[in-house]
Amino acid sequence: MDIQFTEEQELLRASIQRLLHDQYAFDARRKIVASDEGFSRRHWTALADLGLCAAPFDESVGGLGGGALATMIVMQEFGRHLVVEPYFETVVLAGGLIAAVGSAAQRAAYLPKIMDGSTIWTLGWAERPSRYDFDKVETTARRDGEHYVLSGKKVAVTAAPWADKLIVSARTVGDSGDGTGLSLFVVDRHAANLHLQSFRTIDGRRAAELVLMDVRVPADDRLGAEGEGTAALEACRDRAIAAQCAEAVGAMTELNAATLAYSKTRKQFGVTLGTFQVLQHRMVDMFIALEESISLTQHLNLSLASNEPHLSRLASGAKSKVGTAARFVADQSVQLHGGMGMSDELNVGHYFKRISAINIQFGDPAFHLMRYAQQS
Repeated sequence: MDIQFTEEQELLRASIQRLLHDQYAFDARRKIVASDEGFSRRHWTALADLGLCAAPFDESVGGLGGGALATMIVMQEFGRHLVVEPYFETVVLAGGLIAAVGSAAQRAAYLPKIMDGSTIWTLGWAERPSRYDFDKVETTARRDGEHYVLSGKKVAVTAAPWADKLIVSARTVGDSGDGTGLSLFVVDRHAANLHLQSFRTIDGRRAAELVLMDVRVPADDRLGAEGEGTAALEACRDRAIAAQCAEAVGAMTELNAATLAYSKTRKQFGVTLGTFQVLQHRMVDMFIALEESISLTQHLNLSLASNEPHLSRLASGAKSKVGTAARFVADQSVQLHGGMGMSDELNVGHYFKRISAINIQFGDPAFHLMRYAQQS
């Protein structure tokens, strides 16, 4: 599959490429990751000023109407440059949930600030016993007059140290593992009795574990209907997978280019590595893995844009296949670069770590392979 992009989509891609080429070179990115905050608010503002945060949203809510294909274009370019700014968490996860299940008042209050880059959001759904199951939630939310009172813990909430707002899943009825009774709530990052323990992730980003100790949330900040949070999260996962596959494709593209360039210059036994037939075969396999991943990613995002049936099964198939292919490309690239492949000075190891992080978000390839088979 090869999408023929419109003129507007090509302009979007070209604009992102120019911005990242000029301002987000690998050395600049390393300095951003090593800083105390771990991301650049200046770059975040630049991305928003370019219209990227508004690109996927419908024109009816003030967006640019680009939909899933705009997200795919943005995430693929971000994957090529290892962008750490919380676009995925703010726009794809939180923004997507608000646009999908938020009330008219919530969309009017929250989406403009997401689209202009003035607020950062993230989603906290995972708990220690949950693995990849949305329903295994022990965090509770009990109604108390005009408020809900939330208590529980969330783990590995990416971008939480940077966020102004959080979307948190909590059980309003039933027990952990029940298929119903899960609700979503908007929680202010600085709410009383909300505690964050921040840490650096394997790919150099920031995340946190959340502890909610009777955090009071206005009833108007419940997102979507009470008890219907699981369905909203499952739809969010499909959008997240489509974006993550695009990011992985961007990372794979750069790994293939770097490996090919290295094989043409690095000499062993007096000849360049690229002259060894066995290494040529490896690079051909890497190229095929990338091309298959591009096709699957484009197919998934086109299906998402047209809201085709069986989207969830297609998303699981793509996550499994693209995740496996990305790990293969990353492994081969590191091995073909030798020991320097994992050094901090070379970008190859950073792509490897980012692909490893993508592969475990919202379900690893093995989980989604099983899920795909169960839906057949």
